[in-house]
Amino acid sequence: MKKIFRNNRIVAIAFLTMFSVAAAPAAMAGEKNPVVPVQLIFLGHVKNQPLFQLNFNGDENQNDVTIIISDEYGNSLYRENIKAETFSKKFLLNTEELGDETLYFTVFCKNNKKAVEYVVNRSTQTINQVVVNEVK
Repeated sequence: MKKIFRNNRIVAIAFLTMFSVAAAPAAMAGEKNPVVPVQLIFLGHVKNQPLFQLNFNGDENQNDVTIIISDEYGNSLYRENIKAETFSKKFLLNTEELGDETLYFTVFCKNNKKAVEYVVNRSTQTINQVVVNEVK
């Protein structure tokens, strides 16, 4: 008789565990897009200046965005408010003015009060390579 009760307890615990784990993703699914859907891509160089592209793919709940580019001291170099669900914007950085400073690209979504920040570190290196091959 004790074995039957023990088996019932194990079955009850298994059902409770299964239903509590199954309900967890449903509760987390109630939060719509908790992060800002943004992507910063380095495209290359145009006339020796770095070119970046910022892609934003939001929805009607994420359509009020502020883009801020600042330096390492917190000085705002660029600021723009955009009201759109999806957009793409290119940034060509003038390295003669900026030098090798660290830049911060911050995208803040006003609707859900979330932000994504990218750090851009630029450094210049000169590489001299010498190759010696035996001629036969």
